[in-house]
Amino acid sequence: MLEFIAGEPLELTPTSVVVDHGGLGYLLQISMQTYAQLEGQSSTKLYVHEVLREDAHELYGFATKDERALFRLLIAVSGVGPNTARLLLSSYDVAELSAIIRDGDSARLCRAKGIGSKTAQRIIVDLQAKVGELTTTTSTLHKHNTNRDEALFALIALGFPRAASERVIDAILKSGESHTVEQIVKLALRDL
Repeated sequence: MLEFIAGEPLELTPTSVVVDHGGLGYLLQISMQTYAQLEGQSSTKLYVHEVLREDAHELYGFATKDERALFRLLIAVSGVGPNTARLLLSSYDVAELSAIIRDGDSARLCRAKGIGSKTAQRIIVDLQAKVGELTTTTSTLHKHNTNRDEALFALIALGFPRAASERVIDAILKSGESHTVEQIVKLALRDL
């Protein structure tokens, strides 16, 4: 099973990317959130989910582990396939979609293409508790972190792309250690 693919994004569209890794081109289906983070990048690391069917072998790529985790929760719901989950993740970012499910806002969930009221209710019933666990262990780690925001602003001011800077800063902060803004920027500069 593939965990991630790192390489150069060769062909990028809003729904897919071909990543050159070791001379092989991997076609990965992506969400608009991942597309936005890949635009203008010369290298990438995408977390992978494989879907093996009798007639196809598909790879889905995600810029963050949180997005992949939410995708996996969504496809575990009866009636929600990989393409529907990807459409939901294209319509809302991970934090927003998690909040919609956690709050039981089926009307807002139905605004996404291909989601009817029964499917929305099923997603809410099946995932409300699980999404609560996901958001408390991942999203709140980086929300309202002023050191993170200041370090991100500093890296952007230095000319680094926002998506790459966010990815590197979030990886630094996931260690759980407390860092000053200066420490975060210094560590990030090594990885950018």
